[in-house]
Amino acid sequence: MIERDMVNPRPQQLYKTLHSMALKQCESWLSFGSFPVSPLLALHMVCCGTPAIPPVITGYARIVNGEEAVPHSWPWQVSLQDSTGFHFCGGSLINEYWVVTAAHCNVRTSHLVILGEHDRRSNAEDIQVLKIAKSIRHPQYNSYTINNDVAVIKLATPAKLSTRVSPVCLAETSDNFSGGMKCVTSGWGLTRYNAPDTPPILQQAALPLLTNSDCQRYWGSKITNLMICAGASGASSCMGDSGGPLVCQKSGVWTLVGIVSWGSGTCSTSMPGVYARVTQLRSWIDQTVAAN
Repeated sequence: MIERDMVNPRPQQLYKTLHSMALKQCESWLSFGSFPVSPLLALHMVCCGTPAIPPVITGYARIVNGEEAVPHSWPWQVSLQDSTGFHFCGGSLINEYWVVTAAHCNVRTSHLVILGEHDRRSNAEDIQVLKIAKSIRHPQYNSYTINNDVAVIKLATPAKLSTRVSPVCLAETSDNFSGGMKCVTSGWGLTRYNAPDTPPILQQAALPLLTNSDCQRYWGSKITNLMICAGASGASSCMGDSGGPLVCQKSGVWTLVGIVSWGSGTCSTSMPGVYARVTQLRSWIDQTVAAN
């Protein structure tokens, strides 16, 4: 059994308080109208970053040597699979038609987007298997520098939003997420770099953000302003997590701050993982979605 750090329960209580506040705010936005669906479903249609099933985060656990997520507590989490059902990358639902992922995932229209999944072995989950209408990679993505490692996927049919499937909020270009802030990444990536297969159950890890200057102490000039780092704390993303979310709380709402991009070739938990910085890429995402 992997030993996990014991943490003060107060942060979890704080999360519950902030989560409740966010839900109440969303409900107040909905109160002026009547909807042909339940108030809870309407809530998640309108409000991003507010899981109906709250996540439970027990400190600095690991995706490498992982901690299982509460089922459906990250309702924007996407599994990108090929036609055989092989999971090769993650992604994040940002509205009913669009998913954000990493450019280096090389998503094609022949691939599939899976929503509402927790245990990939299960045949009992009410998952959505959606075809891809368009996959658009950032035109300035550079596979050598790994700058602009972002792509957007347009779904051929809209996702059905529910308590198990709802979008994440995108970080604004003006947002500042400071070094030391605790955020969370999730995915079905390898739990150790030489594992024979990816785990069937969604994993999560709480990670501290690093400033770019701190991250450059590990990675040098490879780190640019288009990247944000997290980890080096006994936790790491690994192969198969690529394209998935790094989310931080902003006013009680989960916000997509990073897209799993690159890191140690052996998924070392003493080296920070590197993520595409959403604040720097938000304008391109918005423009691309609006034009397509």
